[in-house]
Amino acid sequence: QVQLVESGGGLVQAGGSLRLSCAASGSIFSITAMGWYRQAPGKQRDLVAAITSGGSTNYADSVKGRFTISRDNTKNTVYLQMNSLKPEDAAVYYCNAETPSPELDAWGQGTLVTVSS
Repeated sequence: QVQLVESGGGLVQAGGSLRLSCAASGSIFSITAMGWYRQAPGKQRDLVAAITSGGSTNYADSVKGRFTISRDNTKNTVYLQMNSLKPEDAAVYYCNAETPSPELDAWGQGTLVTVSS
């Protein structure tokens, strides 16, 4: 199985930047894509950005041009660089790893991002 550990959340002023990290361990060979999701209080968990094993990326419309997902295969780590943060970006951010068997997909514990206006 895959284990994920996130880091990098915190408090930032609107317009500021943060970088989230997600380190994968375990059965990393089974990962087909990794993504970042976020969930604000009272709202559903939504995809923010994803990157496939082939390097293709996709983003939610709300973050295009501001957020960048990348990966370092040598460190088995995926990053989410978040620039020009807005108060509406505040949420708990979760890292996700997809595998060919959905029941084996993994989630991180979540990291809180707070954006002050």
